This record gives sequence, C-alpha cells and structure tokens, in this order.
Amino acid sequence: MLAYILRRIVIMIPTLLIASALIFAIIELPPGDYLESYIAELKAQGESVDQAQIEFLRQEYGFDKPVLERYFSWLWGFTQGDFGYSFEYQLPVSDVVGDRLWLTVLVSFTTIIFTWVIAFPIGIYSATHQYSWSDYGLTFLGLLGLAIPNFLLALVLTYLAKIWFGTSIGHLMDPKYLTEPMSWDKFKSILEHLWIPVIVIGTSGTAGMIRRLRANLLDELQKQYVITAKAKGLKPFKALVKYPLRMSLNFFISDVGSILPAIISGAEIVAVVLSLETTGPLLIAALQSQDMYLAGSFLMFLASLTVVGVLISDIALAMLDPRIRLSGGATR
Repeated sequence: MLAYILRRIVIMIPTLLIASALIFAIIELPPGDYLESYIAELKAQGESVDQAQIEFLRQEYGFDKPVLERYFSWLWGFTQGDFGYSFEYQLPVSDVVGDRLWLTVLVSFTTIIFTWVIAFPIGIYSATHQYSWSDYGLTFLGLLGLAIPNFLLALVLTYLAKIWFGTSIGHLMDPKYLTEPMSWDKFKSILEHLWIPVIVIGTSGTAGMIRRLRANLLDELQKQYVITAKAKGLKPFKALVKYPLRMSLNFFISDVGSILPAIISGAEIVAVVLSLETTGPLLIAALQSQDMYLAGSFLMFLASLTVVGVLISDIALAMLDPRIRLSGGATR
C-alpha cells in the first residue's frame, strides 16, 4: 500500500505540470489580453485612453514578456503560494478569493450532507421494495429531479420564497451584510438564505445518487451470498448492511475525486442566477475579462484537488472492497 501511494504521488507531479501547461495555453488562446479588453471597454464607454499608462501597465503586469517566461514565472510563484495578481480587482489572487472561499465551502459542504442524508435512505428503501407503489413514486421524483434544470428550479424557488416566507433570495445574506465583517447577525442571515441554493444544487445530485444506489444495491441483493446469508438465519437488516450495501458503495467512494473540486467551485450557473457570493461567478468573470492569473490559479487549484481526490478514492475503494486490487494482473 505504501509503495502504491508513493508511486501515485510521483505520478501526480507530471500530471499537474501538464495540467498547468494546458490551463495557461487555453487562457492565452483568445486574441489579445486583459489590457486590450480594458481599452475596448473604455472606448465603448466613450472615455479616452492614455497610451503611456497602458504601456506602463503592460510592463508592470509582464505582458511585454514572452509567453514561456510568463508561464514559468506564474508556475514558480504558484509553488511558493504566490498565485499572482488579479488585474480586474487590483489585488493579489489570494485576497480576491479568500472572502468567497469559505462561503463556497459552506454551501457545497451543506449540499453534500443534504444529498447523502436524502439519497441513502430513499435509495435503500427503493431497492428493498422493488416494484412497489412507493418505489414507483420515488423513481418518478428522482427522474423529475434529474430532468428539471437547476437554474429553472432556482428561479421558481426564489419566487416561492418571496411569496411564502417574505425572504428575498438574491444573495447568501441580506444586502446590508455584504460589506460587513462576520457577526452573529450576519451568520443568521446566511443560514436564512442558505436553504434555497442547497436544495437547488443538491436536487440533481440527490436524484442521481438515488438511482445509482438503487441499481447497485439491486444487483447485489440478487447474488448468491445474500441468499445464503438469509438461509442461515442472518437478520435482514444485518444481511443488508454488512454485505450488499457495503459492496454497492463503490460508486459513492469513487465520487470523492469529483467532490473535492466541487466543494470549491460550486455550481456556477446557479450561483450566477441567485447572485451568490461564491467562487463560481468569480471564475466566470475572470475568464470573460481575461484576468489570466486569477482564472489560471483557480483552475490549477481545482486540478490539484481533482488529482488528490482521485488518489483518496482509489485508496478508499481498495480498503472497502477486497475485490479491488491496487495493481493489475491476474490474481489466483
């Protein structure tokens, strides 16, 4: 196990290097740079452009340097915790992301807990009561959750929250707290607004997990070892939890690789619709304005979390299911 973990960590290094090169190249692909977009925006507003200031900013931000030099400078700074400078906000990237990061983690982590709490009991019940009326009803609700777009559900729930509860869901908190430091009143306002994005973002994930858990559990319940366990007099609940449920959780463990980056990125489209103060809209705005160091550092951080998440899920799968081996080849 230790040798496998060390080998995977070594493989992670070239993987992240390739990811960083691809991210930087894709960000550089659009014509122009941030300053050219800034000049076009000034001209569209009818304002004059100071060419001397633009040239100064071009040298200050390093746009006059070759692409490779800027790439290696950004990569070296990333390894030292310096994620670059945001041109749009005129602040270091770490300062721009910092305020939004914990709100994103709060929304995403709460959504994950909501998904697990709802999906596991329903998935288990639906599998153990196959083809019953309750199974059909839960299946219908699951398919409905998969079919409804998240942004449409966000609009509907926003309207209902305003009509039924008098809560204006336009942010993660009341507007008066947007620029204030954290306090108990601000935290209560966040909790009051939190349930809408949690339900909206968690709906499709909950429905998908119910369907997968039901399908995997049904497959395990039809295997011979379950029949043998029941024939030997093992209690139904213990026969369910100890063997088939455990074997049907492989998909759940493998999802860890995608859960880690999802915690940070959040649901971008829903965040834009609901005007959430999370990192998703920040990434979209950075890509649109060609704020390359903000967008590149954000994407690189997501790539790092994905690689780490895949490693954690592989190790957890090997520990959960003895049928999975850490190395390939035939087994006796």
